[in-house]
Amino acid sequence: MSLQLEWSNEQSEYEVSEALIGQLRQLLDAAGEAEGVTDGEVALTFVDDEEIHRLNKQFRNIDRPTDVLSFAMRESAEDEPEITYEIEEGDESELQFDEMLGDIIISVPRAIAQSEDYGHSVEREIGFLFVHGFLHLLGYDHQTEEDEAEMIGKQEAVLQRIGLTR
Repeated sequence: MSLQLEWSNEQSEYEVSEALIGQLRQLLDAAGEAEGVTDGEVALTFVDDEEIHRLNKQFRNIDRPTDVLSFAMRESAEDEPEITYEIEEGDESELQFDEMLGDIIISVPRAIAQSEDYGHSVEREIGFLFVHGFLHLLGYDHQTEEDEAEMIGKQEAVLQRIGLTR
């Protein structure tokens, strides 16, 4: 098993190339390895500002567009009942569970604007937002300056590892 990336494109401002998706898969593997996460699925959707605005308002009650949203599927395992499975001797089949880690939604117009503001490529900005979203799926947050510094450090380390520098 491994980390899987499923993606969809619901915007028309920027062409999502196979090269970009390949980079995002590399980022997912690198971020997963850094965090000790080797299995699971991430669903990524590229949207426009109108759609991310709608989602931000609906799910976060914030009435404006944002650059990235994450919706984690993982909850604390402490509250979950333990499930065990018995496999009969000689059964050659494997049990495989693709755990859905969650959804990441990226506003492509926001990513384009931010890449211009920061003076780097759109691909780097999308990569940064993707890793940011992935860390949110794992439970990281940036409510304090310390937490934000930790997240940014982790994001930059992953981006550096695959060569997406400023």
